[in-house]
Amino acid sequence: MDFLTLKDIHHTYFSKTSANTALSDVSLEVKEGEFVTFLGPSGCGKTTLLSIIAGLIDPSEGTVTLEGIEVKESDSTFGYMLQQDYLFPWRTIEENILIGLKLSKSLSTESRQYAFQLLSQMGLDGVETHFPQQLSGGMRQRVALVRTLATDPKLLLLDEPFSALDYQTKLKLEDLVWHTLKSFRKTAILVTHDIGEAIAMSDRVFLFTANPGRLHRMFTIPDQLKTISPFAARNHEAFSGIFQTIWKELESLGQTT
Repeated sequence: MDFLTLKDIHHTYFSKTSANTALSDVSLEVKEGEFVTFLGPSGCGKTTLLSIIAGLIDPSEGTVTLEGIEVKESDSTFGYMLQQDYLFPWRTIEENILIGLKLSKSLSTESRQYAFQLLSQMGLDGVETHFPQQLSGGMRQRVALVRTLATDPKLLLLDEPFSALDYQTKLKLEDLVWHTLKSFRKTAILVTHDIGEAIAMSDRVFLFTANPGRLHRMFTIPDQLKTISPFAARNHEAFSGIFQTIWKELESLGQTT
């Protein structure tokens, strides 16, 4: 049994005067421990699909199951990390990383210690009493990752979490997130329009077309890339070949990211 299964997903947004189909006939599976990426241009429904997977919106048609249970009936936790950190500026870093545990009523001595351990692993020792405005953008995103992981979610959903960062910080954070998720054996789905990021971080890449969003093709990343860090993958001789393959596929569809 696959860890996550999407079957025949179709979604249309309705208004008083129009109907806009965001997704059409999307079916795919994700294995436990995999890091997969949804890649495609704006308008291909990537973020809508993440929201459906998380159970935030119901698809117009189709089903999403996690470990064989429909997500709307599952009590499994999901971690959601966005391009903005959305830390509460009036709360300390400690208060920010514990807020998910408090809301889920799972804050305990053990879970608090786990959150602080994560903070340390992210290289953020000593910032517990700081406020978000005292930290750099990259540090705030690391805090957001700690907050996401602190609840020990079954599945992590990453919606362009590095796109607002400068390039050097982005590359460093890609490595940090990749190593962290691998060490905790987490299953993750990344949404991006960055081909290089998709290749460097993923085990598999799902390429979508737009208007409406359809799954066009799946690429399996070569073993020599998916077993090394994103930064190392970008500098590997095999990187250029898979990059050109995906780029040409997008061009053949008349789309660019």
